Amino acid sequence: MSDINPLKDEQLSPYIGQDFLTWLWFHIERSGGEITTSQNEVFAMSMEQRISVQGGEGESKDTAVCSGPRSELREARLGLMTGKKVNQARLKLEQDSEAWQVQLRAEDFAMTGMKTPKVETKLEEGDDPDAPFLEKMYLVERCLQVVDELFTTFLRLRLSEGWAEEQRALRQWVQSDLPRQI
Repeated sequence: MSDINPLKDEQLSPYIGQDFLTWLWFHIERSGGEITTSQNEVFAMSMEQRISVQGGEGESKDTAVCSGPRSELREARLGLMTGKKVNQARLKLEQDSEAWQVQLRAEDFAMTGMKTPKVETKLEEGDDPDAPFLEKMYLVERCLQVVDELFTTFLRLRLSEGWAEEQRALRQWVQSDLPRQI
């Protein structure tokens, strides 16, 4: 098999979003789905239900989308093996009993369909009427901070001398971690 390298350019490419999402999938699986922030907060993180990989340019652009409640993302993994990169992914973050979901798009880093933990909207007498809104904004901000921190971690690694070793590990993951029943 040829040398498959989803992140092959030495410089930051215009496809940095695809590089990030491809690396993030690898990072999540390599860490067993556990992410620790710089504030030592631990989150369970997974890519699930919907992921899209894309390769080629112009008219020869090819996309594979995997979705489903229990999707094992087989087609997306096969796409990685053929040199495609992740261009959209649904991330799930969990901490204690709270869960967030967000769809990330690589081309413009758009975050869509964000779901935060449920906010209690029923107010007791004397409660601040702005409290539910402020709590919701706090939960949105927490999700954004985790994704921002992951991107910062990726950029630091991508621009460091350790990137070559990370690429080797990523290539090995792409080539060997494919589910067996395809």
